[in-house]
This record gives sequence, C-alpha cells and structure tokens, in this order.
Amino acid sequence: MGAKTFDRGVGVVIALLAGGAAALLLFVVAVGEPAAGDTPSQGLLLGLWSVLYDLAAPTPRIILGAVALAFLFAAGITLLERRTSSKARRSLNPRTTPLSAGIVMAKTRGVFAGPVTVTVLVPAYNEEASISATLTSLLAQSHRPERVVVVADNCTDGTVDIARSLGVEVFESHENRFKKAGALNQILKILLPGQGDNDLVMVLDADTTLDDGFLAAAVQRFTSDRALMAVGGLFYGEEGAGVLGQFQRNEYIRYSRDIRRRRGHVFVLTGTASLFRPVALRTVADSRGDTIPGTSGDVYDTAALTEDNELTIALKSLGALIISPSECTVVTEVMPTLRALWVQRLRWQRGALENIGAYGVSPSTFRYWAQQLGLGYSVIALSAFLLLVLVTLLAIDSWVWFPFWLGLGIVFIAERVVSVWTGGTRARLLAFSLIPELLFDVFLDLVYVKGIVDITLGRQAQWGDIIRSSPNDDLQRAA
Repeated sequence: MGAKTFDRGVGVVIALLAGGAAALLLFVVAVGEPAAGDTPSQGLLLGLWSVLYDLAAPTPRIILGAVALAFLFAAGITLLERRTSSKARRSLNPRTTPLSAGIVMAKTRGVFAGPVTVTVLVPAYNEEASISATLTSLLAQSHRPERVVVVADNCTDGTVDIARSLGVEVFESHENRFKKAGALNQILKILLPGQGDNDLVMVLDADTTLDDGFLAAAVQRFTSDRALMAVGGLFYGEEGAGVLGQFQRNEYIRYSRDIRRRRGHVFVLTGTASLFRPVALRTVADSRGDTIPGTSGDVYDTAALTEDNELTIALKSLGALIISPSECTVVTEVMPTLRALWVQRLRWQRGALENIGAYGVSPSTFRYWAQQLGLGYSVIALSAFLLLVLVTLLAIDSWVWFPFWLGLGIVFIAERVVSVWTGGTRARLLAFSLIPELLFDVFLDLVYVKGIVDITLGRQAQWGDIIRSSPNDDLQRAA
C-alpha cells in the first residue's frame, strides 16, 4: 500500500477499529439475559417533591469486568510505551536511533561543549497585535537569551518594525510558500551549521508569553542531562473570549495536569515554546527521506499541517529523549470565536491523522494510534449516551432517578472540578455545571468526525490563519 493510500486510509482504519470495539461491547450486552426489573418506587425529596427512583444497577460481575478491562488496556499501553522508551534509550543503532541516550552519551563522554546558550526563533506572520508582549516576556527572563531572531514570513503589517524597535534581529523569509515550517527551515539552514552541542535553539510562537523562569529551568535541565534532546513548555490559555475562552483554558489546564502526572513525559512538543539541541535538529534534517518522512535537509516537514506534532514523532522515532518540565510554563492565545476554534482544531485533528498515516504503525507511534482510537471510541460513547437520554425523555411520562448512576455522575463531576482546580473559581464553576462542557465535547467530537471524513475523501487540507487585530486597530474603530 502506497504512502498516499495509507495517508487517506488512516481515517477508515481508526473509524473501523473504534466502531468495531463499540459493536463488540453492544453485542456482549445484547446477548445477555435482561434482568427482571422492579417497578420504580415512589418517595419524597426533602418532604416536598414526589420522586420515582429505581435501585437497579449492573451486576457486580459486569462492573468488575468493565473495571478490569479498562485497567488492562491502560496498563498495556503504559507498559508498551515504557518498553519502547527504554529500548530507544539503550539502542546503539546509529542509523535507526542516532539520538538515543546510549549513542549521545558515548559521543559526548569527556567532551566539554561550552556553556549552554540560547538562540530564540520567533516565527511571525502579521503578529503586530501580540509580538510586543511575546518579546517583552522573552527579554525579561531571568536567564536572558543570547540571541533573538524574529522570523518574519511575508508580513504586511507592523510586525517587523515592532521587533526592530525592541532591539531584536529580524530575518525575513524569501519566496516562502510553506507557512511557518518553510520559514523556519530557511533560517535553520543558515543557523544550524554554526551551532555547537550546547547552543540551544528555541522556537517560540509570536502569540505566546513565557512565564518567568522558563528559560532558567530549561537550561538547567539541558545542563544536567547530556542525553536530553528537547524541552517543551506546558501551556495555559490567556484571559478573555468569555465562556468559549474558559472552555479552552479548562482543556489546557487538564492537559498540563496530565503531563505533570506523567513526570514531564510529553505527547507533543508544543509549537508554542520548545527548545532543541542543534544535533537533534540536524539529525532530523539528515534523516528525512530515509528513515523518517520528509524532504532531506529540512528540519520541519512542510507537508505536515501540525509541524510541532510531526517533529515530536520524528524525534521519538530517532530515539530522542524529550520532556516538558512543570517549571516551563507559557500562556498562549485562545480562539475568540467558534469559527476560529473550528478551523484551529480541524487543522490539529487532520494533522494528527496525517502524521500517524505518514509514519505508520511502529513502537514510536503506537501511543498516537491509541489516542486516536480512544478519541473515536469516546465520540461513539458520548453520542450514544446523549441519544439514550433523548430517547428516554421522549419515551416516559415521569422521570425515574437511578441512585447508582447518579453516584457515578457525582464522581464524574468531582473529577472534572478537581482537574481544573488550579484555574480558579470560574474554571471550577464551569466544570461543576457539567452540561456546558459536555456540549463543548460534542463540538470537538464533530471536529474529529470532520477530520476523519476529510482525510478519507482526500479533501485538500487548509491551514486556516487567524489574524488578530492590534490594539491600535481597535482604537481606530472605536474613534
């Protein structure tokens, strides 16, 4: 099967596997003998309201079986992921895993590469609304970068002038047709040949602000671990955008919490802010077209919609050790409208599917396949739940409360509240209300389904740039 065919077929594979798992569960439930149900009992709530309730619940065998199956899948994925990481770190194969800890440590043993330095690349396309805040947060770091370069890609606004007024370098891309990835490839081909092993390269989005201490923590990690190839940031959403913005902030808080619980073992090196050893980026460029997809000599695969996700998979495939420490946090933009959010998430979802399609099934990509299957199954589960609620509402005259399921619902709500606790009162209240976040999940599920359909039908993917107005534009409109 050719690469193009598999790229398109990945959506069908994910849909069939997720649907097959749901069908199997439905079959298991259907073949069982239904238990004879008791007539719902009637009681008074607080001595005022008459309510119907039913104590029916799944049998202990079904409950224990479901719990055991969930633990089995979770443990299996975790063990395989750890085995893959451990094998990659110990590998001494210079062709397939040239960035493994074993090879890197052997090459650098007894070699002093000089003090750690940081060169920051800030890719920007018409970012005059945010570039000033980004550069200010960068230049105010306790560990100040040695060099800052704004990579201006076909900018037609005041981005370049603002950058130069703040005293940083500006590199303007030349005839670039490949968006952010193409612009970064141009500057990296100039920069990387002169970089030593300890001359770190950071890529920082122009709509992101670094929390104080980010660079100091990252540099400390690289200094103490010669095998470490990349450090990513944990991101949080900026304030604003009303309830829609809070949905996204809650989502980002939960993601960062998960990475902390994994002790920094990251799924994706976020494009918002990540640092790399030059040897890692050079090795990726040299390996493209051979052991990993892409064009030889390019650090970023210009065919990828989500260049940060693709670069993460590339580094992992080459055996690189990467982390996202809890001390390295950034604040990034949230989408202000549903349309903008739809465009952003569709690009993320489509890009993730294309990435695993390009790399195929391997130990390094198994986790990503499992994530997509989990998303597919969750789409089916949530849709079935909402459909069941609707059918129940239409089929009965009086609502019947089920204490068992209410108890599970309370546990579910508690988990959602606890998981966003650090986000403050608004985050907790939104999580506690439950229904709005479920509707937000439905929105994300529709994006997932759209991504599956588009990639299967071979529809042209769109980048979907979101240009935000600058403060000066807002003032002019208000005048």
